[in-house]
Amino acid sequence: MPTFTAPVKDMQFILHDVLKASEQDVPGYDELDRDFTGAILEEAGKLAGDVFAPLNAVGDQEGVRLENGVVYTPKGFKEAFDQFREGGWTGLDCDPEYGGQGLPYLLSTATGEIFSASNMAFMMYPGLTHGAYSAIHAHGSDEQKQTFLPKMVTCEWTGTMNLTEPHCGTDLGLMRTKAEPQDDGSYKITGQKIFISAGDHDMSDNVIHLVLAKIPGGPDGIKGVSLFIVPKFIVNDDNTPGARNSLSVGKIEEKMGIHGNATCVMNYDGATGYLLGEAHKGMRAMFTMMNEARLGVGMQGLSQATVAYENALAYAKDRLQGRAVTGTENPDGPADPLIVHPDIRRSLMDQKSFVEGARAFGLWGAELIDRAHRNKDAEAEGLVSLMTPVLKGFLTDQGFDMTVLAQQIYGGHGYIEEWGMSQFTRDARITMIYEGANGVQALDLVGRKLASGGGKPAMAFFEEIKSFIKANSDDEELKTQFMDPLKQASKQLQEAAMFFMAQGMKNPNEALAGSYDFMHLFGHVCLGYMWARMAVAAKAALTAGAEDKDFYETKLVTGRYYMARRLPACAMHVARITSGADPVMALDAANF
Repeated sequence: MPTFTAPVKDMQFILHDVLKASEQDVPGYDELDRDFTGAILEEAGKLAGDVFAPLNAVGDQEGVRLENGVVYTPKGFKEAFDQFREGGWTGLDCDPEYGGQGLPYLLSTATGEIFSASNMAFMMYPGLTHGAYSAIHAHGSDEQKQTFLPKMVTCEWTGTMNLTEPHCGTDLGLMRTKAEPQDDGSYKITGQKIFISAGDHDMSDNVIHLVLAKIPGGPDGIKGVSLFIVPKFIVNDDNTPGARNSLSVGKIEEKMGIHGNATCVMNYDGATGYLLGEAHKGMRAMFTMMNEARLGVGMQGLSQATVAYENALAYAKDRLQGRAVTGTENPDGPADPLIVHPDIRRSLMDQKSFVEGARAFGLWGAELIDRAHRNKDAEAEGLVSLMTPVLKGFLTDQGFDMTVLAQQIYGGHGYIEEWGMSQFTRDARITMIYEGANGVQALDLVGRKLASGGGKPAMAFFEEIKSFIKANSDDEELKTQFMDPLKQASKQLQEAAMFFMAQGMKNPNEALAGSYDFMHLFGHVCLGYMWARMAVAAKAALTAGAEDKDFYETKLVTGRYYMARRLPACAMHVARITSGADPVMALDAANF
């Protein structure tokens, strides 16, 4: 059975050597010294490794069940959830006014990766709750906040987001769920929603559904969509769960992965709901959840790559197969370990360089979110908005690929459920689909985000990289191995963006046909930038006489691998982009 050990040391390196968190001018970051973050990450790692990870296979094998209208989670989940709540983990970065600890989102993102790597399906229950909390916190009335947030911060009540219907997923303007106004100011919600993660379960006293619906007489399409708070149990005046609302679970979806999470069909039959935010402005409120969720999903993709790599590495060191072509390296055994073989090394280095680069990228994104929210920094807001589709799309595409590479290292055993590796691949697969399928993320990036604000966020990104390269090019080794490749990749990204600007106005297909490649091109540049920043930090630590030389030297070796073997994918992506729409659109639909 797979095991999991939290990558605390690597996270500490990113938080303190690279991001220099405690030195930043973001309110609350002054508390984030090494001892403080180390203690929290270590405790998160213990809970993840000792409690959540052993339940990962249990959840996968047992799944959830629906009996007489009640959803039951796998054995051990409820006890683990109680332990998670009692430890205060559910409100780590939530508002202290409602019982949260008020710590930066950066720290919540780091612990989130740890927990998700140990048991992704389990962590979706508090994860969806946090998103619903954020939407109510940002758009709710004072009464709504006082009613719902304290219990959601502690996960005594959990939350969901209800968007998709059987006939509409991405095109939410087609939704049919109705919200009929009532004399008391509430609404009666009627309709069916599908694919509702954590839609119902036995681990909390109430489930607070955030449901998109249309008020009759409102504008057509997406402009007529509103968002409603629809609790499973109507809340009494004393803030206790009261009468059961008119909603039910129609079925539990049977899925490829995340079996431990209850993915529900939800039926609303005149259920009582309360408008959240303004009428017909539901998407604005829902995007508060979705933007947060998209970074979270990106980190889920990373988390599955993390745990898969960790186990594949252990297997490669232990499994004896064949002899090294350069001479026997295990003379006392019948064969050498797998890790002596160059192609196994290639696979492991692909995984290692992605996981560590992606972790830095995700934590940098979380820092930008903190800066945007806590400092009211418009530039940080624009930059993280630009990169949200990249964080979600690139990290999940690549994260899934890395779980496949890890599974491959096991050979036939990787295909056998007993060894547990297939679960990481099956669980990771959903991350490429939910919270906006990755093709839609790419369209959002090219069609909206790239030109948003007159292109200022994109220009700010290029300027940041240019300034960083200039500031770190005096060291010839760093310049040759990191700064020059990053400079070339950045120019390739700019070339692709200029192609879109020149051709996209004449024919939008010219841009949209290359959008997926652009998302991956952008992702590689971001990881290249992260590796360059990590190389500078590692080199500085070695120069200062750091005790753990192996750790920092390994960082440099891994970074050089990424720059030499992974970053050149940028040339392929820009070649595809500049080939235009013709190769994609030339074939008549009837001839496919």
